[in-house]
Amino acid sequence: MRQASPRRRQRGFTLIELVVASGILAVLALAVIPVAKVASVRAKEIELRQHLRTVRLAIDAYHEAAEAGEIAPEVLEPDHENYPPDLEALVEGVPGPPDPEGRVPVLRFLRRLPVDPFTGRTDWLLRSWQDDPDTLRWGGENVYDLRSASPRRGLDGTLYRSW
Repeated sequence: MRQASPRRRQRGFTLIELVVASGILAVLALAVIPVAKVASVRAKEIELRQHLRTVRLAIDAYHEAAEAGEIAPEVLEPDHENYPPDLEALVEGVPGPPDPEGRVPVLRFLRRLPVDPFTGRTDWLLRSWQDDPDTLRWGGENVYDLRSASPRRGLDGTLYRSW
């Protein structure tokens, strides 16, 4: 029979092994954090582009409907150049011409106003047809275009306001 030695061999990790393993994990974690932040910003940028495209298409649809006479003439203002007076008109809708039975349809171009992913609000910077293209102030005549209200810069170095 074998006798147990006074010094039993214990199983487990030594202190040095634990320190080395912890150091490797820390280096890996430090490398992953910036990549995760860039991925998060990139996802918000994609969402911003989608929201801008959606609202711009709705503005264009409103303009085309107004040009085609599908919006009731009493709604259209002469100085609005057939663009919506505000973004709420795209959501709330505008009356169309009455049908032969006298019913007035409501034309809606957006279900809801999208949220700017960088500001968390629907506070878009608007531009009217009459405004200077480089201005950040909305003249209030109509809505020709919109931009993000975020003062931040994108991953490509451009301001989100210029998108």
